[in-house]
Amino acid sequence: MKKDYYEILGVGRSADKDEIKKAYRKLALKYHPDKNPDNKDAEDHFKEVNEAYEVLSNDDKRRRYDQFGHAGVGSSAASGGGAGAYGAGGADFSDIFSAFNDMFGGAGGGRGRGGFEDAFGGGGRRSRASAGIQGTDLKIRLKLTLEEIAKGVEKTLKIKKQVPCKECNGSGSKTGATETCPTCHGTGEVRQASKTMFGQFVNIAACPSCGGEGRIVKDRCPACYGEGIKQGEVRVKVTVPAGVQDNNYLTLRGQGNSGPRGGAAGDLVVVIEEKPHEFFVRNGDDVIYSLAVSFPDLVLGTKVEVPTLDGAIKMTIPPSTQPETMLRITGHGIGHLRGSGRGDQYVKVNVFVPKDLAQSDKELLKGLRKSPGISPEAHGTGTEKSFFEKMKDIIG
Repeated sequence: MKKDYYEILGVGRSADKDEIKKAYRKLALKYHPDKNPDNKDAEDHFKEVNEAYEVLSNDDKRRRYDQFGHAGVGSSAASGGGAGAYGAGGADFSDIFSAFNDMFGGAGGGRGRGGFEDAFGGGGRRSRASAGIQGTDLKIRLKLTLEEIAKGVEKTLKIKKQVPCKECNGSGSKTGATETCPTCHGTGEVRQASKTMFGQFVNIAACPSCGGEGRIVKDRCPACYGEGIKQGEVRVKVTVPAGVQDNNYLTLRGQGNSGPRGGAAGDLVVVIEEKPHEFFVRNGDDVIYSLAVSFPDLVLGTKVEVPTLDGAIKMTIPPSTQPETMLRITGHGIGHLRGSGRGDQYVKVNVFVPKDLAQSDKELLKGLRKSPGISPEAHGTGTEKSFFEKMKDIIG
């Protein structure tokens, strides 16, 4: 069983980003393989720490992890990118450890000017250049009926989003030609180093000229103005499992906005919105239906037709059924999100009291009221009698 990410970093679930980053830095330094050569336990801890940090430092992944646990972020937290030198997908070591270069020899400690970067083998600047910029995520709301939620449903969504430009095949260039960015010289990043009494600090940012790509477009495409993307419309199929609830959401990888100039597409987040139902009130995976029954039918019993999420069915009201009684119809509720089977439907029985009666009906009721077997007192349930009896016992 996988460990809890908050437990791995030693922070509470309400921890903010600064607390999470601080805890990550401390543990990553402690278990880094360079400080623990040939130590398998330390290497495993280092991987766990990086996996936990990648999830908890990302707002979207953290929301999914808080809601669904490890299942919400997949089998590996590093699903959004390739693993680094020590299995840490997405962690920017140069940024995280830039303030600690002197601890690895960066401030005259013997490893040369690269410090921590040299520890990863190269001594040169790590390139952030990539093929295009990551596209942005999209979020939409999907309204579903209780019937759809009960059994699960597949929907085809019409989405307006940024798609690759057809004129330039998403390259942004009329001819497909690019050249090395003169500002960052192809690295995709710019750095500014400063020395303090605590060591050397390096500020790393994406190159403002190329946006971190390392290359710039020649002969910009006139259709997309060199961006490689245009506004378009696509159809996306989404399969919603049974048992989802209001504000649950599904993440469709790579179905968001396309990235400029061949960059990977973002994600599409589909937020579930449950429509109010005409007949039913939801209670977890069960549904409740209120049924009004006449007094004679409650006393004598009857058969009635009631709606369910699967269509109308016949059910029996037993004789002498009391108001507020809940009758259960097994297996006619909502499918369980995790596991097989469905919840139940409960029919709440209430007595129907008519507002307008014919005079003949009133006379029948008056005669019935005089019947000795119809009053609560005759059955030992009269509240007035029991109250005075209790008072008599108290007073003595």
